[in-house]
Amino acid sequence: MADFHKPSLPGAALFDAVPDRDDPAERTAAGHRIANLLVRGAHDPSDRDLIDRVLHLADSEGMGVIAELWSKAPPETVAGALWRLYVLRTWVRNNPVQASREFAAGRAYAPVQEVLAGVVDPPGPNEVIELADTVVRGIVTADFDVALDRAAAFAHIVGVGRGQIDDSDPASAARLVDTARHLRAAAEAERHGELH
Repeated sequence: MADFHKPSLPGAALFDAVPDRDDPAERTAAGHRIANLLVRGAHDPSDRDLIDRVLHLADSEGMGVIAELWSKAPPETVAGALWRLYVLRTWVRNNPVQASREFAAGRAYAPVQEVLAGVVDPPGPNEVIELADTVVRGIVTADFDVALDRAAAFAHIVGVGRGQIDDSDPASAARLVDTARHLRAAAEAERHGELH
């Protein structure tokens, strides 16, 4: 592990919003700006140019490069909510069978959440991946709060299911339920115009 190095973040050559890639404050500000542009849309030509560069970077390098800019964002921000959506989606895509099994186990204990999550019955790995993709794709719409609510419901059910299936790691299940709580709070803030 000593030889492991974190991948470098995009620098000034890729984003004007990141003038100094070694400055954590600049990376944080860039992450917040990019997150808000992706969710709220562009309002002037320079914003549109930045979105085009972000999408090009996502296509060429992967969304993880951009999402890394959101990783330290507080949960009550657009960037923090996008980070949680990204992590949830990545986990589901990498572990669809486990996600499906945990979702199925949690359904009996969180029926209201199941309705909010909108997963078809019975949920298989493909349905769970489709839900995760739908939730993330929904972020560039006027219904960001709904996407956050659906993701929160999904995370809650999976967290409860994980707790039912695997009692050897209660912290892991608790983290998922905590993620659900953060996403739900972000959805509520979005509805009140307080998510920035």
